Amino acid sequence: MSPISSGDTAWVLASAALVMVMTPALGFFYDGMVRRKNVLGTVMHSFIIIALISVQWVLWGYTLAFGPDRGGIIGGLDWLGANGVGLTPNANYAATIPDQAYMIFQAMFAIITPAPITGTFAERMKFRTFLVFILLWATLVYDPIAHWVWGGLHRLGALDFAGGTVVHISSGSPPWRLPWSWVGVWDTGGSPWSPITSPSWSCELLFSGLTGLGSTPAAPCPREA
Repeated sequence: MSPISSGDTAWVLASAALVMVMTPALGFFYDGMVRRKNVLGTVMHSFIIIALISVQWVLWGYTLAFGPDRGGIIGGLDWLGANGVGLTPNANYAATIPDQAYMIFQAMFAIITPAPITGTFAERMKFRTFLVFILLWATLVYDPIAHWVWGGLHRLGALDFAGGTVVHISSGSPPWRLPWSWVGVWDTGGSPWSPITSPSWSCELLFSGLTGLGSTPAAPCPREA
């Protein structure tokens, strides 16, 4: 077993924090594009995703995405509730950092991925419906794709160091399929557009968070599932 590298661990945790900043930054970015009465609801989409997916990831998301392979489709339930995910490095994923640090880092990807989808149904979806949708999407869409790419397809030569497949394709494809994207009429009257937030500084936060994606040398693509 490789010794734990304090440098790798510190960088991965710092990168996880940087990636986490991208989620509220995205909420503030969308706030500048909605009417004033919907500002709170729009930014809460991003903040509630941090809380909701954090719990989902620890309870069952991480084991579905990175657990022992089951037929090349999904991870097993061996690590349900983070059972067995401790301070000992997992050589299959990141041999120089604690397994818990790797789980935290990957949780930030699971959190940021559904956040861009919220721009599709801003001002259109009820909050309760949003909660159910995000929870189901993370479980049925994100977790399997993460397992395919980071837990299986690497055997065929697939490399995804910054989440281009897992994050961007999975979050970019649902919006045009959602009925909230097409059904309904935008009400442009009665409430002024929000001048509260500026897309410029929220974009700066987003780009700052992108530096966290560069931690993959310390948290490499897995060698085995």
